[in-house]
Amino acid sequence: MRDPARILVVDDVADNVEILRMRLSSLGYEVAVAEDGEQALAKVREDLPDLILLDIMMPKIDGLEVVRRLKADATLPFIPVILVTAKATPKDVVAGLNAGGDDYLTKPIDHGALVARVRAMLRIKALHDEVQELNRGLEAKVRDQVGELQRVSRLRSFLAPQLAQAIVSSGDEKILENHRREVVALFCDLRGFTGFSETAEPEDIMAVLAEYHGAVGPLIRKYEGTLDRFTGDGMMVFFNDPLPCEDAPQRAARLALEMRDAVGALVPIWTKRGHRLGLGIGMAQGYATLGRIGFEDRFDYTAIGAVINLAARLCGEAADGQVLMSGRLAAAIEEMADIEDLGERQLKGMARPAAVALLRGLKA
Repeated sequence: MRDPARILVVDDVADNVEILRMRLSSLGYEVAVAEDGEQALAKVREDLPDLILLDIMMPKIDGLEVVRRLKADATLPFIPVILVTAKATPKDVVAGLNAGGDDYLTKPIDHGALVARVRAMLRIKALHDEVQELNRGLEAKVRDQVGELQRVSRLRSFLAPQLAQAIVSSGDEKILENHRREVVALFCDLRGFTGFSETAEPEDIMAVLAEYHGAVGPLIRKYEGTLDRFTGDGMMVFFNDPLPCEDAPQRAARLALEMRDAVGALVPIWTKRGHRLGLGIGMAQGYATLGRIGFEDRFDYTAIGAVINLAARLCGEAADGQVLMSGRLAAAIEEMADIEDLGERQLKGMARPAAVALLRGLKA
């Protein structure tokens, strides 16, 4: 609503118009006038007044027909209408209100009644406009939230949840650009899975993978690791990207131990079915290059670097139930973890021997 409010006075008698214009102007309102119903309809659409004082008895189009047309026009905002007439029988009042009028004034117009009714209608107009504005804001917020949920859902179909949420929160995809950061990388896969998959029925393989993923997936989410990819029975998880975390080594260690125990609980079940399976885990800490790879219709967010290769080689070296890690990572968690130093080992595909440690558990 405007400040000051704009009031449209509609009457075919010039003296009546002038009296109302003077009284309303003295109260600080902006006043526009129309001499008949047709002019009133045009003025309303042109000026969108905040209130209309509308005479009922007019030539061409009477006031009741004017108010009916105004209230039926969905393109117009809410504009209260005070009907003004010399006829104030109950039947006339009912007819005016049924036509869409919001209040009634009788001629000759009492100044006190005019002021009171005008102020009351303008309060209603102001409250209505305020509610409409709140509704528009709420609708916009709901649209934004629905759009964000839809975008997150689409991104989560091929990105880690943290990465999808980070992209939506930032409003752009700069986070996907190549960058260098220190991470903790964790690889795990099932021991004996290759032989198992060569002889087992496809349904048995899928059942085992479903149980395996169902056991370790919630743990990855619990420790907010970024799941890079599935490779059959293998998984790659890294910490400290895209969302930074100061305790990446500690989170990775706790995750690895809980994954080991979760799969350990499945091993007896698998053994009863005749499946000889176990879990090996390898972890390393170091700098990697992270970013988007792929093509227009499909891309992945991944980490590349020596630390990734080292974690993968340590995973390949780990026996069933073992969590092997690099010397650097072992030093980062030595205060919280029970660690056995295994010395240097020549890992497959690595040019030089690497310091290796065995993570046994957490200190009391």
